[in-house]
Amino acid sequence: MNKEYKNIKVIGFDADDTLWVNETYYREAEDEFTKLLSAYETPNKTNQELFKKEMEDLHLYGYGVKSFVLSMIETAIEVSNNSISSKAIQDIINIGKKMINKPVEMLEGAEEVLKSLFPKYRLIMATKGDLLDQERKLKKSVLAKYFHHIEVLSDKKEANYLQMLNHLDIDPSEFLMIGNSLKSDVLPLINIKARAIHVPYHTTWKHEQVNDEETNGKIYKTIANLTEVLNLLE
Repeated sequence: MNKEYKNIKVIGFDADDTLWVNETYYREAEDEFTKLLSAYETPNKTNQELFKKEMEDLHLYGYGVKSFVLSMIETAIEVSNNSISSKAIQDIINIGKKMINKPVEMLEGAEEVLKSLFPKYRLIMATKGDLLDQERKLKKSVLAKYFHHIEVLSDKKEANYLQMLNHLDIDPSEFLMIGNSLKSDVLPLINIKARAIHVPYHTTWKHEQVNDEETNGKIYKTIANLTEVLNLLE
């Protein structure tokens, strides 16, 4: 075992793009959406307007497919100057329904890692997004049996993690978080004196991206595949 993790008793796992595919489906949905609005604006401009609307709506709607659909509808109304048809609005809703009904595609090594760590550590799934959608994906993934606790957070900032750890009576120094987002799964944990391991996914939502200045001086490990966690902890 790597000595850096010798005091770890509890391990938290992000879900979307750490245990199963998620962001890929959002990119596919955006492509459908921009084609739907191609009569009004270029795909690049529509994507820019959609992201701007998502950022405006985050404090109202939170994260997840449902909030994404609402932001798409608002963007369509604005980009079309209020001329978007009811059929097109229904098409946007159907894009969201298609996303929700996607099969849960597990990422390489996800179950292997959880199965191996389950007898030795207290495992927590700590994710954000829509509660019903995350519960659906967890059920379809058959991974629930490996977790001692499931937490769907409204956001993943330092305060959110501290509240979760305090509620579960976990000392930050004994907690390790594993996830694909530096912004959500790594930096907040380092700032509260916990540990974090970064497992990059091939595509990252713009809102989750960070610059070099934000990571400068922050100590964490980056691994190419989730299974590498076992080399660090066993």
